[in-house]
Amino acid sequence: MKTFLIPFLFLFTISTACKQTKNSENPSDSSAKTGEKVWFCAYHVKADKKEQYEKFVHDIFWAGASKLSTDEQKVFQQTKILHPEKAEADGTYLYAFLMNPVIENGDYSIESLIKKMYGEEKGKEYFDQFKDCLTDGLTLGKDDIEYNMIQSKD
Repeated sequence: MKTFLIPFLFLFTISTACKQTKNSENPSDSSAKTGEKVWFCAYHVKADKKEQYEKFVHDIFWAGASKLSTDEQKVFQQTKILHPEKAEADGTYLYAFLMNPVIENGDYSIESLIKKMYGEEKGKEYFDQFKDCLTDGLTLGKDDIEYNMIQSKD
């Protein structure tokens, strides 16, 4: 699955994120049911681009979701953003997204969604800003993680 998402960590982190989602303060949140797909991916962000990355994710990308169709907004409603508690040993920051549950045939491509939100030209500009934050551009590098999983019965 080749998409341009924000990619991700250890099984413990996945377990913790799932518990946080299930215990969310928002009662309308719906976590994956047994057998449903869950997707976890994380990217390494350059040490000097942490602020730019967070501004893109929250002030541009997530804020722009309101410009999308109701079906496309559901992708955002069922995705959690995970921030690192501290920098990695090399100074980078590992941010993650947990899609729980995955929406079949949902558009999870940051490039596609950002262009739908802001148009082709402005969308490309924002997407380039996003890529500039990542340690390896948008190539899923050896340090980045992507897991496609199924919710267990427990």
